[in-house]
Order: sequence, then structure tokens, then C-alpha cells
Amino acid sequence: MLFSAIKPMGVSFGEEPFDDQHFIYEPKWDGVRILIHKQGGRIEAYSRSGRAVTHKFPELQDAISAIKTHSAILDCEGIVLRRNGAPAFDDFMYRDRISQLGKINRAVHTHPVTFVAFDLLYTDREHLNEPLVERKKRLAAVVDSTPVLMPTLFVEAQGKALFETMKERSMEGIVAKRKSSMYVPDTRSSEWLKIKHVKSIDVEILGYRMDPFELVIGLNFRTVKHKPVGVVAEGITAADRAWFVAIAAPLVMGKEGNTQKMEPRLCCRIDYLDRTDMHQLKMTTFRGFLLDKKPEDCVWHY
Repeated sequence: MLFSAIKPMGVSFGEEPFDDQHFIYEPKWDGVRILIHKQGGRIEAYSRSGRAVTHKFPELQDAISAIKTHSAILDCEGIVLRRNGAPAFDDFMYRDRISQLGKINRAVHTHPVTFVAFDLLYTDREHLNEPLVERKKRLAAVVDSTPVLMPTLFVEAQGKALFETMKERSMEGIVAKRKSSMYVPDTRSSEWLKIKHVKSIDVEILGYRMDPFELVIGLNFRTVKHKPVGVVAEGITAADRAWFVAIAAPLVMGKEGNTQKMEPRLCCRIDYLDRTDMHQLKMTTFRGFLLDKKPEDCVWHY
């Protein structure tokens, strides 16, 4: 099990925060899943897909002494904290993207990574079939909190209060986990639920599809302009659709598959609950057209 790729246990979507004495609740960190393997003086890191990424994070060497057992496998979230104390997803993705040694060494100081550990899969034996609360006790006993590695905080029973606290701190939301849950790699568990705050963003409209009707939406990034970031259909009324099709006709540049491609001249506001590592927005809801918004002002929030 040590130093071999393990696909971590996944979470399902929860709709609303809730209180339940049979659950613990953790902050939803805005980072990337990383599994850390340690044996003696050797430490390695693997991505969710099993990619070896140790070389990208030299600060991992400082985590060896923080793990107080000879061998361990930790399930973590890799994050980069900004000065306001909130994690920044794009900052971590920068660390994951760079490969030149000089840039990596500089980034250790400009974009320092913290690995937030929330589960313990192995020490001198596997712990996958132990209840979560037992794994949490073991995790607390074997990991010291340092700038590079720290166990995540969690509360019991009080999910609603933690959800509101995370909202106040501009965090993504919470993860609710049943205390008795076992760890099953490469599965999406209904006993682990991520519950996120709804986020709003202004997007440009890059095209549309008629059957079913949906808008193709885009954003401007520092290095990429007019990047498609998803579609939105929910919340669009028949009146919205009729108005849009009439006003969009002169802007159509051609057809690609079942998509009418458009000049980026129109904007709208959407809500979304999730996004992928490549900034694709998921679980979107249309909120309204923005007639006075300039498309170039529809940018990703860094």
C-alpha cells in the first residue's frame, strides 16, 4: 500500500447544512486532493489520479518530522493560503502547473503550500476498515501541526453553525462525514457530503443550443480570453429565451455541432455550486441578462 497510487474516497453533494450527532463536520478547503506517503525519512506525494507530484513540493521534506510514526499514509488537501487566511485555488494550481526547478524553488516562498490532513489510511497497518472517529483519533496522535502540515479542524453535530462560520470567512462550505464511515478508495460515498455556498459570477455568452435550450458561457482569464466555462439552462424562462434568440441573431458567427457560436457581446449573471480544476462551472442557475456589462469585464475571480 505504501508508495503506490491510491485513488481516494470521494464525496457526494449535499443540498443544505444540517445538524446530526452521528456526523462530524469539516471546512471545505479550496485546494487539490493529495495523498502523502511516509516511511522513515522518505516522503512522497500523489495526486487524486495517482500522479507522483513529490518533486513539485520541496516543502514536503519539512513535513517528515511532523509525522510522528515511522510509516503513514495521509489523505490531505493541498492549499495555498493568502494573507486574509483564505485558501486560493488558483494559487495551488500554479504550484501544480510549474515544472522548472528554479520556478518551483521560488514558488516555495511566493506560494507556500500547506497540506491539510483529514484522514489516516495506514501506519503500521491499514486503517481503512476502522470507523472515521477512530481514524481521526489516530490522526491527531501522529501529526503535529506545522506551517507545512496540519490536521484539519472538525466539529461534532453542529453542521449549520460551521457552515455559517465558513461563509463569514469566505470559505467554500463544509464536508459532513458520518462518524461510523469506513474508508473505501475509488468510490463516491453517500456518507460523506460536501455542502457548498452558492457563488454568483458575471459571464459572457459565447453561444447557445436550442434543444434543449442552454447558453454557452465564458470568462476571461489572465492568459486566455473568452474561455468557455460551461453552460446554463436552469432558471431561463420562455420570455428570456424568446428575447435572447431575437437579439442574438445578428451576433451568430456560425454553427459547431448543435451550438450556435456568437460574438462575445452579451453577458449574464449566474449562480454556481461547483467548478472543476479547469474552471468549468457546474450546477449553474441563470439569474438575468446584464445589458450594461462589458464582456471584457467578465473575469475569473482570482
